[in-house]
Amino acid sequence: MKKYYAHLIGLAISALSLGNSMAQSSTNAWEGAYGQIGLIGYESYIPKASSGTTTYLGNTYSNSSTANHANGPAANISVGYNFGINSTYTLGIGASLYPGHSRSASSTASSAGTVSSGVYDVSNVFSFSLLPGYVIDNDRLIYAKIGYAGSNIHASSAGHYPEQVTHVNGTVYGFGYKQIISGSIYAFGEGNYAVNRAKPVTVVTDNGAVVNSTANATGYDFIFGIGYRF
Repeated sequence: MKKYYAHLIGLAISALSLGNSMAQSSTNAWEGAYGQIGLIGYESYIPKASSGTTTYLGNTYSNSSTANHANGPAANISVGYNFGINSTYTLGIGASLYPGHSRSASSTASSAGTVSSGVYDVSNVFSFSLLPGYVIDNDRLIYAKIGYAGSNIHASSAGHYPEQVTHVNGTVYGFGYKQIISGSIYAFGEGNYAVNRAKPVTVVTDNGAVVNSTANATGYDFIFGIGYRF
C-alpha cells in the first residue's frame, strides 16, 4: 500500500502548489485545491456467486461459492483540485483512501459434496477520479464522480486454506454535495458505487487440492464529513 499513500501525498502537494499559483485567477469560489475527511459513513461489499473447478489427486470437480455482504462503518480521506471551467462549472481531479479493513463476513464453498466455510474482509479501498461539478453559489457545490477504484480482498478458511489476498480493481461512480460552514471549512455528503472487474483466483488448500474460481463483486458507501478548500 506504500505506493497508494505516495500517490495521495504527491497529489496533495501538487494540488496545493497549483492552488497557490492560481489563487489570483480563480473563476469561481470552488476552484482550487481541497482536502477532506469522511468521518461518518456506511459501506457494503457485495460478492457475486461464482463457480470454477477443484483438482485433487488427478481428478477435477466443479465447485461453487457464495458469500454474505460485508457491511459496516466507513471513513476516508481525500485530496484533489477543482479547475474552474467558468463561473458555473468545475472539473476536479481527486484521490480517496478508505484505510483499514471492513467488517468480516462469512463465505461458503462446495465441491464434490463437500461444503467448507470461511471468512473474508476488504481493505485499503482507494480511487482516482474525475469530478465534474456545478456551482450553486459561493457556499454550495454539487458534483459527480467517475474513476478507477481498487482494493484488497482477504479470505481464509480454518482447516481448509490459509489467508489469501486478492487485488481487485474496477470503476467507481459517485455523487456528492458540499456546503460551506465557516470561511473555507465545508461539510460534505457523498455516495459511491463501485464495480469490480472479474478476476481469476487460484487457491491451494491445506490437503493439496487446487481450487480455481473467480473474484467478482460490487460495493457502495455513503459518507459524511468535513473539508477545507484552499
